[in-house]
Amino acid sequence: MDQSDLDLIRKAQAGSLAAWDTLVRRYEGQVYNFSLRFVGNADDAQDLMQEVFLGLYRNLEEFRGQAQLSTWLFRVAHNKAIDLARRRSVRPVLNAQADYDELQELRSEQPAPDEQLEAIQGNERVLMLLSQLPPAQRMVIELKIYQELTFDEIADLSGISANTAKTRFYTALKKIRELMEART
Repeated sequence: MDQSDLDLIRKAQAGSLAAWDTLVRRYEGQVYNFSLRFVGNADDAQDLMQEVFLGLYRNLEEFRGQAQLSTWLFRVAHNKAIDLARRRSVRPVLNAQADYDELQELRSEQPAPDEQLEAIQGNERVLMLLSQLPPAQRMVIELKIYQELTFDEIADLSGISANTAKTRFYTALKKIRELMEART
């Protein structure tokens, strides 16, 4: 039986490592994928994911249940990703093949070889296109497309207006379209 996030948080706040482990396992895939799409390589994505969960653990006592855990978690992930982008102030070097191989090791089922090739090529294109966007636009694309948040949720999470989130999203899509057309 699945426990609600709030039940697990309360147990984790009371010191239950099993509850904390359940929460991490519930969200680690989403946070890892978010991190990978933002930073562009598996090692940095793993580091960012660990920073997110460490930050969450350190501040677990502050969670009051006024928002969903996923919203709070992605606010932490968003802030950590922006901090990382500021520290680097350079775009990541992409190695989509290595990243894809590492992700495949994490999966229990291997897709067929032709599906693997398609995924590698698609993943490489997506990562390359996303890496050419400014961090603020890349973040809005991540939150809207991959995390399926509304513009209002993105605005709350990012500390911007919903209209700014929309503008960044559509500007990013236009830039991606232009980049794709330039490659053909």
